[in-house]
Amino acid sequence: MASEQLKEQLVKHIDDAYAMEQNVLRMLDGMITTTEDPEIKNELREHKLETERHAERMQQRLEAHSASPSLVKEAGGIAGALMKSVLDLARGEKAGRNARDGYTTEHLEIASYQLLERIAQKAGDEETAEAARKNRKEEEAMAKKLDAHWDKFAELSLKEEGVTV
Repeated sequence: MASEQLKEQLVKHIDDAYAMEQNVLRMLDGMITTTEDPEIKNELREHKLETERHAERMQQRLEAHSASPSLVKEAGGIAGALMKSVLDLARGEKAGRNARDGYTTEHLEIASYQLLERIAQKAGDEETAEAARKNRKEEEAMAKKLDAHWDKFAELSLKEEGVTV
């Protein structure tokens, strides 16, 4: 049986993952709004649906531990994402910057789920470990999709800035 301290840490990490996914949902809204390329926009929309499932899994794991999401963490993440969305609308070179921000975010999520999985295993919570694995697998797939488009992102970025190659 896991110690109370270990359980508290597990719940903290689940809550962090939930808040992270809420933040990513807001970021994806901004990216979808500022993306003009239909293929990339479609991939972002599909990933938003995955992200909603990720958040739902984390909320279910919180509930399994008789916990609820931290409103402070969620509000902070939403405020940050909203500020980013406003900046995204104003800045140039949206395709490349969105790709860079998305790629970075995917890897932050991958690392977060790696850590959550290990903490869940140490706490004897295989259901949370499995939820973390499922989420991580989808984040890794999205990172690979982004990775496959760097040439396109570069071309779109240059085009947006009026640079012909």
